[in-house]
Amino acid sequence: MAGGSLGPESVRTGGSRSARVIGPLPKGELVFALLMVALGVFALVGVFTIHVPTGAQVGPTVFPVFVATLLLGAAVAVLISILRGQRGVPEDGEDVDQSLPTDWITLVKIAALLLAHLLLIEPIGWAPAAALLFGGVAWSLGARRWWVALLIGVAVALVVQVAFGGFLGLSLPWGPALSWLGRMF
Repeated sequence: MAGGSLGPESVRTGGSRSARVIGPLPKGELVFALLMVALGVFALVGVFTIHVPTGAQVGPTVFPVFVATLLLGAAVAVLISILRGQRGVPEDGEDVDQSLPTDWITLVKIAALLLAHLLLIEPIGWAPAAALLFGGVAWSLGARRWWVALLIGVAVALVVQVAFGGFLGLSLPWGPALSWLGRMF
């Protein structure tokens, strides 16, 4: 045994917070790594559907190709390390009680809020839909003053809407409540 407190079946690798474990593959870590690989492939394939204007020296695909390649490379590296037997080890300072079950109700609330956000973008605009998403997620995660979370969500959504939709010209729908603001840009 090398590494001390990690147990007889694990070896601590030089300075990192991972352990080499002999035994069955962890389903959760494997599923996460495979989902990230799939997301990386999806993002990389999606980059090639972006319309590039004729004559553009540096088109709109440069940054997405970089991000998609980085995501795919990192996901493949994590998948390989899992298959080689490396496992994540909880930090000593993590405030997570591993004996408690998953809070499925909170996860369902957040998934429903995300779905509502996607369905509301067109009818009410990106900023109001994002404000509802931000405030709703904060409420789902236990914010005591939900109205403060909603106000912060409104502020963040408006800043993002103006910065990306107004100044950078991305197609974030303004919606009926903010259409006047969209005409200013």
